[in-house]
Parts: sequence; C-alpha cells; structure tokens
Amino acid sequence: MPTEAKAAAVAELTDLFQRSSAAVLTEYRGLTVSEITQLRRALGQHATYAVTKNTLALLAARAAGVDGLDANLKGPTAIAFVTGDVVEAAKGLRTFAGQTPALVIKGGVLDGKVIDVSQVSKLADLEPREVLLAKLAGAMKAPLSKAVYMASAPLAQAARTFDALRAKLEADAPAAPAEAPATASTSDEATPDADVAPTAEAPTEATPADTAADA
Repeated sequence: MPTEAKAAAVAELTDLFQRSSAAVLTEYRGLTVSEITQLRRALGQHATYAVTKNTLALLAARAAGVDGLDANLKGPTAIAFVTGDVVEAAKGLRTFAGQTPALVIKGGVLDGKVIDVSQVSKLADLEPREVLLAKLAGAMKAPLSKAVYMASAPLAQAARTFDALRAKLEADAPAAPAEAPATASTSDEATPDADVAPTAEAPTEATPADTAADA
C-alpha cells in the first residue's frame, strides 16, 4: 500500500477512535458478506463496523491515545465503532455472536481505556439507556427515602455517566484505603494521620471505512 494511502487510512481510523465512545474488536473469520451486512444493520446508524488491517488499526489507536490493543489485533479484525448507546451496541454484538459463532468478540475500548471480553459482556448485561433514564425519572419523582434507596442501586452508577460499563467496573474494583482525619494535640500541632486498613477473510462490502482500512 502506498505511503499516502496508509496515512489516509490511519487518519480515518484515528478519527473513528477519537469520535467513538466505545469500540469493540471482533474476529470475523468465516462470516459471509450477507452476515456482515446483517450485523451492520443490527448495530444501527450509531455504529460503524469496519474491517481493518491490524498494523494500521494499531497505529491509529496509538495516535488516538489508546494503548494496550496489541494482543487483540491478531488475525482477521473488524472493529465496531460506537457513537450511540454503548450498552445497546454491546447487546447487539453479543446476541449476533451467540447466533453466529464465526463472530468472536476479542475485547474493546471504552472512553479511551482498553477493556477485555468479560467487561464487554458486563456492559451487555446492563439495561438500555432509555430504561435507566426512565428509572432515574421515577426516582426523582419518588419520596426522598425511596429515591435515596434507588440511588444506591446500580442505577446510580449508570445515571452518573451513562457510559455504564465504567460505572460497573468502578463498583467492582476494591476500595482504596481511606485516611482518618488528623487530631490536634494540646500544643495545636497536627498529629500524623492514621491509616485505616483496608481462516480466510470474508469479503466485505465497499464502505468508506472498509475502503480506507483495507487500502
């Protein structure tokens, strides 16, 4: 591929990484043209499913500030760049993969951070954005005691950012050790703080993203 064509392909992929709230990396070995078309339709208008060359995708990811995708960029790779509801796209991909074993989810990127297959699955387990919004609206209309209870549930995490997976991952992560407040001595000097313990590639349709990445 000529240098200028490579540069253009990398630039287009870099833009997709930067504009997308999430990206899910898949192996599409064995998928037919018809199946790839069906997958693109299932993802809807707010996601782009682009077949990419691994070397160009890696350069683009790094240019977009994303590191750690080396292990996932092996074999035939296609990336679903999501600009809409991340949960909805993750559900669509997982459902399609369950019905079409040739599609294998390898991992992804959420808000610039690399996530693995299990984290993509956790994202797909969450409720769609519309449902979360409806629950949030209900909590705001409910009595204060009920609203506080609802806010303590997973809804509070999803409502905080609506990127959903980040909130769930934060909830699953071990809590950082907390510091106890300093106490004052009789001389008004602060005492030290006390710590609290704690395969042939399937042909694809000619789309702008495919053309740039395959060039």
